[in-house]
Amino acid sequence: MIIKINQERVDEVVTLALLLWPDNDQNELREEFSELLTNKEAIIYGEEIDDELVAFAQCQLRHDYVEGTESNPVGYLEGIFVKEPYRLKGVARELCKKCEEWSVVKGCKEFASDCELDNTESLAMHLKLGFVEANRLICFTKSI
Repeated sequence: MIIKINQERVDEVVTLALLLWPDNDQNELREEFSELLTNKEAIIYGEEIDDELVAFAQCQLRHDYVEGTESNPVGYLEGIFVKEPYRLKGVARELCKKCEEWSVVKGCKEFASDCELDNTESLAMHLKLGFVEANRLICFTKSI
């Protein structure tokens, strides 16, 4: 069952998010997700099976330029994670659909996402969910 995440479930989402983003700090993620729950331009959905949170999707509105889009705002799938035993069973599809529906209610005409260049599993998931690859890029920085 898809649920809208509230403050009481934020620690469960953080646990899943650390599996997706293992280099992040648990306390920083908790703080970030707690803030998102009060932001009208963000939402987090979860998939609950037998009282266990097995997946989450984080969606936000983006008002800046989003690669490959032409409208503003754009609904943006910031992160999605499904525990291994529940993958390829439609969980990501249902979570993404909820995020898309939320984005439409918020006035969006387009929905976007991204993944790391070497994350072939995420690329395959995005393509199965109906996303079309807009671009590939490598970002650079240097100290000055």
